[in-house]
Order: sequence, then structure tokens, then C-alpha cells
Amino acid sequence: MQHISDQLLAALMDDMRDTAQAEILPRFRAITADAIRAKTAPDDIVTDADIGAEKMLSEKLAARLPGIVIVGEEAVSEDQTILERIGSSDLVAIIDPVDGTWNFAHGVPLFGSILAIVANGQTIAGLIHYPVTGNFIVARPGQGAWHVASDGQQTRLSVAAPTPIDEMHGFVPLHMYATDLQAELAPRLLRFSRTTTWRCSAFEYRMLATGAMSFCFNAGLSPWDHAAGTLIHTEAGGYSALVTGETYVPTMTHGHLLSAPDAESWEAIRAGLLD
Repeated sequence: MQHISDQLLAALMDDMRDTAQAEILPRFRAITADAIRAKTAPDDIVTDADIGAEKMLSEKLAARLPGIVIVGEEAVSEDQTILERIGSSDLVAIIDPVDGTWNFAHGVPLFGSILAIVANGQTIAGLIHYPVTGNFIVARPGQGAWHVASDGQQTRLSVAAPTPIDEMHGFVPLHMYATDLQAELAPRLLRFSRTTTWRCSAFEYRMLATGAMSFCFNAGLSPWDHAAGTLIHTEAGGYSALVTGETYVPTMTHGHLLSAPDAESWEAIRAGLLD
């Protein structure tokens, strides 16, 4: 499969809505202490909503697309070798069941669910669902990026217009970088109008694709954070690449990804952050 039809895209959105209604929203603001567990660090957590949503959506995708390989964030946290399936399988679904789990667990409605469909190592559909508001941002290669409202109305998305970097707002998760790089980056952030982090790739890609923010400099390359969002950003007119210049693909797991309004802005932002 190299193409996602309109009908299949709509069905995938239905699956994500159903999963959110059953597994995510009932637990929002109803989290108990025994439903939150740490993974790699005290602020890297997993909840029953993450686990339940990944299980339910995985089952729906397996039934809808027989033979599809599922790569879920929570499954990978238990078995890192699952990541290898992205590059070795014809058709893969990459799932982040609750992106922004820290926000979710603390009653902050900045979280979403992310799904990327990858064929032979390339993303052919990116969907990000926002359960609290019921809307989506979605993209397929060559077909633009779209906001899909809860009533089905669609609006085409566009990234921010290029500006000088001292007028740019961007996302930089400073705390996620190695200590020595933090020290180098911190004073350089003053070259931009404003930088922040929302602890949620789902909403950060939304802000990029709608033009509300200009750039994002990511500290890691977890595929469930970026496979869908990078396609959506690109289809909204943006430009993304690793700071080494390589084009991002979902099989990459190491490096720093920079997303910008266009290639010229990308060069200016990279210089502002690293030179």
C-alpha cells in the first residue's frame, strides 16, 4: 500500500475517536496515584490511559489493515527491538497513544494521540487527534495538511511566513539536551523573540502547521513523536531536516531535528542556535 484513500483516512480518524472516548477521556482528570508509573525518569511517565489506548487502537488497526506491523511507544518501552520493524516491514502503524502524558496526568488538556502510517520506511499518512476538542490535523504526501473539525469541516493549513529570527517564536526543550549543550544553547535562545516547550509534540506540531509558531528544535527522534508531525508540517509548506542536513525519515532514532518555515529560515535558525 502506497496510498491512503479518503475513505481509509476517515476510518482511521474514527478508530482514533473511538479509542479516545473509551480509553483516554474517561481517565482525564480522574488519574489516581496508582495509575501513574515512571518509565525512564521521574517525569517520563505512563498511565493506564496510555496502555489501554495503545492496546485498543492496535487491535482496531490490525482488524482494519490485516498484516500491518504495529510499533507503539509503550510496546517499545518494554522491547526496544520493535523499533527495527519500521525499516524492515512493508506497512507499519506508529502509535503514540497519549502524547503529552505528563500534561494529561496533571489535568492539563495539552495532549493528543498520534498515528503515522509508514510504507517501506516513508510516512504515507499522519494523523494527530486532540481528544478534548475532538479535532484533528492530518496529511498525506502531495495532498496538503488539513485541520479537520469535530463536525468534519476541513481547513487547509499553512506554516508561518518567514521573518528575521529575532521576530520568531519557537519550541526548544532545553531540559532534554545534554548538560554541555544546554549551557551553549541557553544564551543563544535570546536571539529569538520567544522560545518555550509544551511537553507535547502533538500540540507543538499543531502550532507549527497552523503558523502560530515558527520553528521547533527537537532533542530526540522518537518516531511516534515525529513521523506524523513532520509530514503534516511539510505538507503545510514547512521545511524540516536534521541539523546535519539529512532529510528526516521514520527509521532515524538519533539526532536533532529542526523544523522551520522554509529552507532559508532553517539555515538562519540553525546558525542562531548552533553557531
